[in-house]
Amino acid sequence: CCMRVQRVINRSDPKGGRCAYTFIVPQQKMTGALCVNTASANQSEVQALRAELKRQQEQMDRLRGQLEQEGVLVMEVRALRKESNNMNSRIAQLYAQLLNEVITKKDQILEQKRVESLLLNATAQALQVSNNYRELEKKYGALTSMMSTQNQFISRLEKQCQCKNSPHTTVVSVYHNYSSDANEMTNDVQRDQSLPAAQQQENSMLVGPLPTTAADALTEPPFISFPVTKTPGPWRDCQHVLDSGEVTSGIYLLRPQGTNRLLQAWCEQSRSQGGWTVIQRRQDGSVNFFRTWEQYKQGFGNLDGEYWLGLEHLYWLTKQSQYKLRVSLEDWQGRQVFAEYNSFHLEPETDWYRLRLGHYHGTAGDSLSWHNNKAFTTLDRDKDSYSGNCAHFQKGGWWYHMCAHSNLNGVWYRGGHYRSRYQDGVYWAEFHGGSYSLKRVSMMVKPI
Repeated sequence: CCMRVQRVINRSDPKGGRCAYTFIVPQQKMTGALCVNTASANQSEVQALRAELKRQQEQMDRLRGQLEQEGVLVMEVRALRKESNNMNSRIAQLYAQLLNEVITKKDQILEQKRVESLLLNATAQALQVSNNYRELEKKYGALTSMMSTQNQFISRLEKQCQCKNSPHTTVVSVYHNYSSDANEMTNDVQRDQSLPAAQQQENSMLVGPLPTTAADALTEPPFISFPVTKTPGPWRDCQHVLDSGEVTSGIYLLRPQGTNRLLQAWCEQSRSQGGWTVIQRRQDGSVNFFRTWEQYKQGFGNLDGEYWLGLEHLYWLTKQSQYKLRVSLEDWQGRQVFAEYNSFHLEPETDWYRLRLGHYHGTAGDSLSWHNNKAFTTLDRDKDSYSGNCAHFQKGGWWYHMCAHSNLNGVWYRGGHYRSRYQDGVYWAEFHGGSYSLKRVSMMVKPI
């Protein structure tokens, strides 16, 4: 605002410059701008208002964008919360399942321990049965010795007798009745090769003929007879039996040279010119071949059925001369093949009965040379070249390498092709492969 001051000058004042009166005019109230143009002032104010409006509009746009972003974030947070709830529910479910599996696992461990305890008890009972069986074998040996003595006595009586009379007939009939009773007892007792040293010494007193066996059908019990042999034995091997004039296949008493060890073995006299000592036979799965080292060492099974002669017996048998090996195989279609090796012997137990094998010829294919120079392995004596125990996977005892091209002491499966976690059947890889379990198998040795 401006103040207007009006001064009245008295012209009659001689001094000519002094004010006679001073008037103070009050400030007037004015509206609008006084010093500028009204039109231009309103235009700049409008521009300022527009700029402010634009700035506030931009700010509102920014706030609206932030609000939209925050809305998206809220939706994502809600989705994440929902997913987190689902994950928590899934974790709780997995935890409950894991807890259930842990409890089940503990139950399985307890069940396994119970089964192991039952197995140990069964093993102890089996050992007891084996001891009882050996006692029966001793009685059987004594009975055989008595029968042999009586047989020789009757033979001498027959030579001295000049006429046939009733007393002689009575003696012969008594002998046949006694022999018949012995046959019945023999049918009930399965012969086992794991004989202790005391029993071997007792058997060394036998001078009479041993029982021979006829190969009957698998469904019929074996028939044991006691023929009068030309020589009382014992023989060095089955070739010695054949050379002595005994041409009937059956069980004979053997005593290898250089040892007082007595053993019984099946002599095969009807195939391949005879004279073969059978050291292993598989035919019906009646004998379990998943055995320990000691059992494979001494031998086991039934001489007129499935059996293993024994590593120690086999060592002494093949030590006395040069022997060859013949392996006979038969599949479930009746096809028969063989594999022969021109030399065969074992090292002593100090070298784990290491296999020494010669050259192959035959029709079955060579599935044993891969095991040459390998030590024998069982479940409790791991001597193979594999990081694990091949006997555990192959379910038998053999000269395993890494692990086997042949496994004739494996599990006898019926029907040929079998399904198992491991190749543990009775197989010869060059004849039907490792997943085919053969029907009949026999291993025989004969001096060259």
